[in-house]
Amino acid sequence: MNELHIPAATPLARTKKAYEPRVNVLHEPKGTEERLPFTVRLVRNEDDLAKAVQIRHIAYARHMPLFADALSTPEMDDTEDGAVILLAESKLDGSPLGTARIQTNRYRPLNMEQSIELPIWLKDQSIAEVRRLAVAPGNPGRLVKMILFKACFLYCQQNGLEWIVVAARPPVDRSYEKLLFRDVLAGKTFIPLPRENNVPHRVLGLEIETLKAHLTQTKHPLLNFFCYIQHPDIDVGSEVPGRPARTVVPENLPANAPASPLDR
Repeated sequence: MNELHIPAATPLARTKKAYEPRVNVLHEPKGTEERLPFTVRLVRNEDDLAKAVQIRHIAYARHMPLFADALSTPEMDDTEDGAVILLAESKLDGSPLGTARIQTNRYRPLNMEQSIELPIWLKDQSIAEVRRLAVAPGNPGRLVKMILFKACFLYCQQNGLEWIVVAARPPVDRSYEKLLFRDVLAGKTFIPLPRENNVPHRVLGLEIETLKAHLTQTKHPLLNFFCYIQHPDIDVGSEVPGRPARTVVPENLPANAPASPLDR
């Protein structure tokens, strides 16, 4: 088994009761710690990557069956410098429940920049592009998705990243709006992306530093979930200063593995 050289992370948070996050309770006592029925951590070896690929394939088979077969093996993007993959696993039996990939622009331009010209004001920022967010069907699917969102946010915080950007197809773009993501291109623009089978996508961004202030100002129902409730079962690690984060490179990775549409 090929082990990755990524240092241990600083535990950051805890859960709530049962299988549903208390995301709608604004009067939640600050500093509450909650335990989850699953963990979220970085993919570090071939077995972890196989679990993440399994969940992707299942998720795409539900919504985009024509592309599901293309995602039955790892993608080239999984092994790029500056890319990490999150994996949610059941505490009960270790089964995979969800995954997401984060790529930063610290070592190379974002993948989306092959198709989209980002505005000048954003190019000078340290950015994380989130793709391949996928969760297993059924309970606790919604909780897994929200925890993966939070894990992406915490990863950016711990690694000094300033923005998260996503390319979302309709109607999924509206779910990002609810999380205070905003258009980074002029207007509510949908652009066909060649790497996403020319499906129109909307580019949205979220500034990490101002998220708490915006959640507070708008009295957002996710304020406590993102900013005050701690989830120790999220362990997103951190990059080694001066070198790229790397995920495992599987021996059977196809040389021309295709990129497929987002599953959000």
